[in-house]
Amino acid sequence: MLAAKSSAYSDGLAREFTRGFTAAGGKTSGQWHYTEGEKDFRAQLTTIRALRPEAIFVPGYSTEAALICQQARELGLNMPLLGGDGWESPELLAIGAKATEGTYYVSHFAPDRLAPEVQEFVRKFRAKYSGETPNGGSALAYDAALLLADAIRRAGTTEGPKLRAALAATKNFPGATGLTTIDAQRNAAKSAVVVTVRGGRPEFFHSLSP
Repeated sequence: MLAAKSSAYSDGLAREFTRGFTAAGGKTSGQWHYTEGEKDFRAQLTTIRALRPEAIFVPGYSTEAALICQQARELGLNMPLLGGDGWESPELLAIGAKATEGTYYVSHFAPDRLAPEVQEFVRKFRAKYSGETPNGGSALAYDAALLLADAIRRAGTTEGPKLRAALAATKNFPGATGLTTIDAQRNAAKSAVVVTVRGGRPEFFHSLSP
């Protein structure tokens, strides 16, 4: 694993990945770090290479992820590289190019997923914004607005306490990003998707239930 030092996002993903992976019977070789904004990752990757891992998890953002992909391939590390939603950006492919082929990352949304609710949203978005394809942030905002409208309908009012209770009671709300349930801590337990890079573009690979 190669994570960003002092980044709450990267550290959180690294911790949760380790917890889930080891609980499922997986074994990690260790965790190495870099500083956000760093450009050369060869020292860390050379150390990782000696351990001959089956995959490398890189919980960071797209620019560093793309450079890590490039340098990993240059060093002969041809196993899958894995990431999170911070990889979802045009910079990943613009910088990483062919080095990102065969990588995988988990995100909120994949516009090429064939689920009817996804394709309906993509169609509406493209019609509204001159053919532009929506990204995960757009899909999350769309679902948040629909979820709020659904809670107002169920509450029968916009009065604060009743609307809050209706939001808290949300279960398996279907949207462009999948199903959303508000849990006991009032967090959104959501579906997710795995995206792979194939043929120079992001492509839906698999859906994950909440």
